[in-house]
Amino acid sequence: MKTLRDLKDLDGRRVLVRVDFNVPLDSDGAITDDARIRAALPTIDELRRRGARLVLVSHLGRPKDREPSLSLRPAADRLAELTGADVTLAPAVVGDDVRAFADNLAPGDILMLENVRYEPGETKNDPDLAAELASLADVYVNDAFGTAHRAHASTEGVARLLGEHAAGLLLEREVSILTSLLSDPARPLVAVLGGAKVADKIAVIERFLELADEVLIGGAMCFPFLAAAGHSVGASLCAADDVELAKRLLASDGVGSKLRLPVDLVAASEASVDAEPQPIDGVDVPEGLIGLDIGPRTTAAYAEAIASAGTVFWNGPMGMFELKPFAAGTRAVAEAVAATGGTTVVGGGDSAAAMHQFGLADRVTHVSTGGGAALELIEGKPLPGVEALR
Repeated sequence: MKTLRDLKDLDGRRVLVRVDFNVPLDSDGAITDDARIRAALPTIDELRRRGARLVLVSHLGRPKDREPSLSLRPAADRLAELTGADVTLAPAVVGDDVRAFADNLAPGDILMLENVRYEPGETKNDPDLAAELASLADVYVNDAFGTAHRAHASTEGVARLLGEHAAGLLLEREVSILTSLLSDPARPLVAVLGGAKVADKIAVIERFLELADEVLIGGAMCFPFLAAAGHSVGASLCAADDVELAKRLLASDGVGSKLRLPVDLVAASEASVDAEPQPIDGVDVPEGLIGLDIGPRTTAAYAEAIASAGTVFWNGPMGMFELKPFAAGTRAVAEAVAATGGTTVVGGGDSAAAMHQFGLADRVTHVSTGGGAALELIEGKPLPGVEALR
């Protein structure tokens, strides 16, 4: 994969940089977490230092009809604050006016295009849109790992059109860390997997059952496994197709020595911040109750496994951590991951949100900016945004 080191003379040249500024906004349109913008700063700063004229492209949310609430204005303003540079927000994604802005950039200047998903052709990898994006620059850099698993016009199509292209520093780091996690991890390798549905992570579970020394299961994803083993799950989230997948996995050779399930739970009559937590000493959930967190014995066992690991990969919360009464399991795992002396990788999504919420993100080796991309890379799938840079 080509990297910034492969790009030689950038002074005065226009560089189209695909960034991932898909940041969360509150009801007033203010950014509530700027981690993704900060993650792109090393690449932006390096390109500016080398005299490049920057054209940034990103998406925000899933617009249906150019909704003003999904404008990249908040991201442009925040980037200006973080860099101390003037950041111009283009009036559109492509077109004559946008091209005029790009042509008039001076070395070190930053132009941010409007939300690229305002253009319907973005997610269709429309060749005409890719060509218009390519016309804005001389060089292409992809630093948006969070969208690298999508073959979109701004992630894959334009890279094929601009002969000089490379991975940004963030994308390079993401791919390097995640591939080394699979190829040469320090042992023991412990994978902690949570979330809602087995079907969403079946390939990741199977991959880690091949590679890891232990696979710790939490979150609602544990209930299909418990149901497959003959336990009652009450009103917990547990789809029938997930139970069948869990049965197949449990019947596989060698799974019993690697796969660990909760031994106790915390339940409630409803998933609400006002619900009364009901500890269950065991894993049979009574009728009418919902399992919403792992219990203290499970928490202690998982923390012990994490503490002795040479490498830890964590993706998916242990319970409904956004509700304070059911956050203990996720917090304990986050603290254990932060405290261990091994290599620690948090695979984006809700796990990354939890690390930031608990103030622990700076105490792990790497917090991925791409949940879906990280999981697909681990599954062994080619990432179109990465393959286009080879």
